[in-house]
Amino acid sequence: MEAPRSSLLGKKYPVPIIRTLWPFFSAGLVIAYGVNSLATRLADTDEFRNDPRNPAIKSGARSPDKH
Repeated sequence: MEAPRSSLLGKKYPVPIIRTLWPFFSAGLVIAYGVNSLATRLADTDEFRNDPRNPAIKSGARSPDKH
């Protein structure tokens, strides 16, 4: 006698999730890229260039400018 297989939903449904949602996944990637590039560009402005909270200064990628 074979043990019954149980799945999460009880039955497999052939629903094309990836094919249906690919525009939302790609839009999420575009938005994440845009937010990342905007944050990088804003952190490199004159106002925040010497701020000790700037992650570029913490990582040693750039030394703070002297006035």
